[in-house]
Parts: sequence; structure tokens; C-alpha cells
Amino acid sequence: MAAATINSKGKVTIPVDVRNELGLRSGDRIEFSFNEATGRYEVCRATRSLASLKGIVKKPAKPMSIEDLNRAIAEQGASAQ
Repeated sequence: MAAATINSKGKVTIPVDVRNELGLRSGDRIEFSFNEATGRYEVCRATRSLASLKGIVKKPAKPMSIEDLNRAIAEQGASAQ
């Protein structure tokens, strides 16, 4: 089992074996998720390629005009105040 120490600023150096197993490199992001079944936190790689995001947002049923977009932005801005 790999182990690490938390420094006074709350930072942890992830052991090299764990970084290699997760495929982590400098600048990558990680996510911590709580597994209710085990009562433990799990660490996973959060970095995604741009290609993996394809299809997340669906195309609108009908194309919007610039005027429609501007109106929607104005309405959203007005409701945020």
C-alpha cells in the first residue's frame, strides 16, 4: 500500500507508483469521490480529452438566430440581479 504525508498547507505528494497507475502527469487534475458502500474516498483522474466531451451537449431542436441568443442572454442577466 502506498502512503503519503500531508504538509502544513494541506498538500500531499502522490507517490510515483500511484501516479503511474492512474496515468497522472504534472498539471493533471484528480477528483475525490466518496464511496458510500465502502465508506472510503476514491481518487480518480479528472483530466479529459476534448474529444471525450463530444456529444455531452445536444444540438437545439431548431437553430437560434443571433437575436434569439442576445435576447436569451439579456433575460438571463436580468434574472440574475
